[in-house]
Formats: sequence, structure tokens, C-alpha cells
Amino acid sequence: MLLKLRILSLLLLLCLVLTACQTKPPVATTAPIEPNCAHADQNDDGLCDDCTANVVIVIDFYAINDLHGKLSDTASQPGVDELTTYLKKAKQTDDHVILLSAGDMWQGTSESNLTEGNLITDWMNQLDFAAMTLGNHEFDWGEDAIEDNAELADFPFLAINIYDRDTNQLVDYCQPSVIVECGGAQIGIIGAIGDCYSSISAEQTGGIYFKTGSELTHLVKEESKKLREQGVDFIVYMLHDGAAGISGSTITDRQLSSFYDISLSDGFVDLVFEGHTHNSYLLTDSKGVHHLQGGGDNKGITHVEISVNIANQNRDIRESEVVSTGEYASLPDDPVVEELLDKYASQIAPADRVVGTINHYIGQREAQQLVADLYYDAGVERWGDKYDIVLGGGFISIRSPKHLPAGEVTYGQLQALFPFDNELVLCSVSGRNLRDEQSLCLLHQLRPVRRGRAEKYRPECDVLHHCRYVYVHLCAQWSDGDRAI
Repeated sequence: MLLKLRILSLLLLLCLVLTACQTKPPVATTAPIEPNCAHADQNDDGLCDDCTANVVIVIDFYAINDLHGKLSDTASQPGVDELTTYLKKAKQTDDHVILLSAGDMWQGTSESNLTEGNLITDWMNQLDFAAMTLGNHEFDWGEDAIEDNAELADFPFLAINIYDRDTNQLVDYCQPSVIVECGGAQIGIIGAIGDCYSSISAEQTGGIYFKTGSELTHLVKEESKKLREQGVDFIVYMLHDGAAGISGSTITDRQLSSFYDISLSDGFVDLVFEGHTHNSYLLTDSKGVHHLQGGGDNKGITHVEISVNIANQNRDIRESEVVSTGEYASLPDDPVVEELLDKYASQIAPADRVVGTINHYIGQREAQQLVADLYYDAGVERWGDKYDIVLGGGFISIRSPKHLPAGEVTYGQLQALFPFDNELVLCSVSGRNLRDEQSLCLLHQLRPVRRGRAEKYRPECDVLHHCRYVYVHLCAQWSDGDRAI
């Protein structure tokens, strides 16, 4: 009898231990969020004081910037098929995931260029992107191409500061912000293009202008106020502009001032995803706001995990990182890329056409010089050699992968190196224009690369980015009335 009592006591104790092990912490056993409850969390324990629901929502943001059409695998980098696998896995692992783009997604490869961005927009649809900020290269094929992609996209294009010259209103193919509901939290996303108007071909921007500087700051602040009034819990600012040459983990107000007003970090925005400069960084400003950029050309993306208490509006950055290509390059390919290539096969067929053969590796400087020579020779053939200055824009600056291997060369390889659709133009310039500060600055940054009756000059930097190739004759005397013909 005593033995039976001992056995029963041990069994009862074991049941109590197992029950204790299975008991979950309070947050996990709370009721789902009650939509009719106003929610309060005065003791900040993450539970509603009234309905006991968990009021802390964890959200993961993944942002891509400056993809430049890098859809397919090449010898030098992976395409987005591995990245697709990575992002889909993140969506399966985490409850609340928001995918964003900070612009310059289309221009850069034959697959994207030959479809004027449609293929990349279609890929973004497949992954359920929440929003995309317009970048300067979205304008490379004009506003019609943007409108076409806007109709195709299942997500909004954002740009709070792109205005129509005729109406002085925001252009109709983008909107200032969007609200994304995520697990009961309201996330506001504001988009803007930076002060990169001069990086767009003039013929593509004749009907629009960008509000930058203090005007942009005012627009963002007013939009932020509207979003807060609508009950938004967290505001993300996606800016197609960013830092360059910054080392370390912090950025000073002065370093920010060229593209971002630090006053926005005084409660107007909670997190900033950036682009345009193709730099990879995670920086914290003087107000504690994180600024991230993932490089460019599919060299990486950025990831931020936040928690939002929807009852007391407490917000926290739980994790913030730059995810390099190496972290997803070895993942299995997702079939979505092959499916999209098949869908657009007829449009992108020219990319595989072999246009020639080279017997040696061609690096960046040699490739740039070859293109400069071709442009020069075409200009001389068309207009003669009597012009003294030839200006070439940033399209002569080679793009990723910045080289050609020996062997057969395809149209797609060449278009990846030099993707911009430029034209040769002969123009006349007045002496007054040549004398102004900006023109002198440009001329000082040119150097001769071939001598002869018509000397050719190439820019040392990207100041003439995306300009047309221009031939001008420079008069000996730069008086106001003289003209360069």
C-alpha cells in the first residue's frame, strides 16, 4: 500500500512538472487584438490593460535600392532568383514583412531595358512589394514609361516632390505616401526623390520639376502630420538620395545636410531607407534615427526589425543590418525569374545576339576609351572635324560588371556596361554661357584624350552624368555676343 502511494505521488508530481513546463508566458496566451477596444498599456508590459491582447507588433522591413535591372545570374554576381528565395523565406519565417524599394530599379540590363522596366516591375509584383520610391533613372525612358509601369504595378510609386510644371501639382503617376496595415499596426511610408534633377536627360524632364531642400522638408513634415493624425504608428521615409564616403556607424548633421534635414528626425520620420549613391551603410544620426542603404547592382539589401506598441505608441528598432549578396547567393534559385524570362522572351531576345568576338580581357579604362572613340568617330563622320570641344556624359562611365571577358560578346553584355539610350547632338553655345561658373567648372573637369584638329575631352568625374554627347566649337573670345557654333 505504501509503495502504491509513493508511485501515485511520483506520478502526480510528474504531472505538475509537465504542466509547469507547458505553461506559456502571458504574452503568448493573450487574446487576439480586439478591434473594438481602444487599447491602453500604461504599465508598458505589452498587454492591453482592458482586453489583455498583445499590443506589441514586430515588423520586418526589407529594402532594395538601385537594382538597375540585375535580374539574371552572371559570372560576376547573382541575379534576383536567389534573392527571391531569401525574401520568400523571410516571409515564411516572420509574421509581418514589408518589402520596399528606394528607386533606380529598372535601367541597367537588357532584360529590363528592352521591356522598359516592365520585367522588374512584374518581379516586384510577384514578391508583393508594398511601395517604390522613384529614382532618377526611372525617367530614362520618359514619363510614358513610368505611367506604363505604374499601371502594371500592384504597388504605388511614391514621390512627394515631383511636380507638373503646367499645373504645379504632384504628377499623377505617383503619390506622396501610403499606409500599410501590418498586424494591427499602421505603417506610413513617405517617398521622395533627392536633388538629382541634373542626373536626368533634359528632354525627359521638360514638363516636371523637383521640390528639394527646405521645400522638400516642409512637404515631408506636413505629410507626416497627416499620417500621425490618421493614426499611423511608425513612419518610414524612403529617399532616393544618400550619403557617400562616410565611414563608421554615425553621421553628423553636417554630413547629412547635403541630402537630409536633421529636423525630420524630431518625430517626423522614424526610419530612413536611402539610395542613389550606391553606398552600403547603416548610420545613426544625432537624433537616433537609422539611415540605411544597401549598395547597388544587387550587391546587397537592407533589413530592419522594429516593434511597435499600438496602445502607447512606443517604438523600438530591434535589429538593423545590411545584408550582403553573400548571405543569399548560395540559396536555391526561385523559378519566378525563369518564368518571367519566358513571359518576356520575344522582347528580350536581342540580348543574346552575338555582336562580335574579342581575343583579350577588356577592363574599365579600355572599354571607356573604345566607346569614346566610337562616339567621336561617329560625330566626325556626321559633322566633320572642325569642332574644338566634345563633351561626353556619364554614360561613358562603365557600369557593373565593368569589364568584358575574352570570347564572344553579346548585345546584352554591352548594354549592361553602357545602358543609357543617348544620342549625338550638335549644338551652339553662347560666349556668355561658356563664361558662367557652371560651364567653367565643367570645362575644368575635362581632359584631352586624343589630339588633332578636333580635340576630344572626357570628364574626369560624373558631373555630366547622362548628358548627351555634345560637339561645340569654342570661339577664341568669350564675349557676350560671341557664339560657339
